[in-house]
Amino acid sequence: MPNGVAKQNLPSKTCPGCGRPFTWRKKWARDWDQVVYCSDACRKKR
Repeated sequence: MPNGVAKQNLPSKTCPGCGRPFTWRKKWARDWDQVVYCSDACRKKR
């Protein structure tokens, strides 16, 4: 049995920069509510 959560069950958001959906990452665990963009490139081009 694998540990953790299935990728289909992770929370996701839509990036306002590119319009594509992106899913939760472990490095965003503490500040998922403040994450807006999917990448630094989208944040810079906003």
